[in-house]
Amino acid sequence: MLDYVVIGGAQAGLSMAYHLKIMGKKFIVLDGEKEVGASWLNRWDSLTLFTPTEYNHLPGLKFEALKGHYPTKFEVANYFKLYVKKFEIPVQINTLVTSVRKTEKGFYVTYKDGEIEAKNIIVATGPFHIPYTPPCHTKLSESILQMHSNYYKGVHQLQGGDTLVVGGGDSGYQILDEISKDKSRTVYFSGDTKVRSIPNKILGKTLWWWFTLTGFLSYNKYSWIGKKISSFTQPIIGTDVNEILSRENVISAGRTKDALNDEIIFEKEKISTIKNVIWATGYRPNFKWIEGLELDADSYPNNYRGVCNIEGLYFIGLPWMYTRGSATLGGVSKDASYLANIISNKN
Repeated sequence: MLDYVVIGGAQAGLSMAYHLKIMGKKFIVLDGEKEVGASWLNRWDSLTLFTPTEYNHLPGLKFEALKGHYPTKFEVANYFKLYVKKFEIPVQINTLVTSVRKTEKGFYVTYKDGEIEAKNIIVATGPFHIPYTPPCHTKLSESILQMHSNYYKGVHQLQGGDTLVVGGGDSGYQILDEISKDKSRTVYFSGDTKVRSIPNKILGKTLWWWFTLTGFLSYNKYSWIGKKISSFTQPIIGTDVNEILSRENVISAGRTKDALNDEIIFEKEKISTIKNVIWATGYRPNFKWIEGLELDADSYPNNYRGVCNIEGLYFIGLPWMYTRGSATLGGVSKDASYLANIISNKN
């Protein structure tokens, strides 16, 4: 029987694996992807972090790049691979966990090809689980190319002709920016056009330098200011929303209301010339595979800093698990250190 099974091999899982290694625990990291870093490699090719190098370190190993550099998805994946190699972290890939069940002795972790028994479980699967696409997408003609942003890699995937990007978050605006740089293509946008955008640099300093100075990323969700911050719509960071929306080939169509065959129905108009739709409409959490777990109103685990209602079951890397940085590459380290102390004191 293992001491721990860590489910998820990205930044949250690797951060916890580092501490388990130091504590001398017998453990394994299970990841459903085909290689370490795949959770980043699966995203679009031009993706870069909106946090500069100096704010992206996992515990025990600096992210080696120039100060002020915004790493690509490839650099992040290579950093993860180096991390696993340096600390000799036991990672088992191609292992998608299908259930976790509590027993008298510990837990049974089930996956396609087998089962592992462990005394404790750390779930580090992150905030992005099931890509969400509005139901009206099923009414569109098969001649229209549709994909969720989770599967978007680049403009080369698209058909010729008008394109629609749905979703006003970071992904939606970054993809809208990339596609609309081709001035010969009309790109419709369906999303929040009044969202706040913040540049990567203010007065010569990176945004994250200011966040660190003001303590913005350290306010916890239980504090008064933390509650206020978490209630606001997250701003778009490092992308000039107004400039993108002002481009001649970008047309804001309002909220997407329905669709039928070749026609997409918006708040402002109906359009039948669209040949591609990118649904940057977010994700839904999925923790139903964990038996007996209490979920909150948003379908995330009820927990306090990773400790939930099931003895021996822990979480790391959830959005706003404690602070705004809890699910970020550079912010997860503090939560991992806290959880490691909980584990150490327990034993």
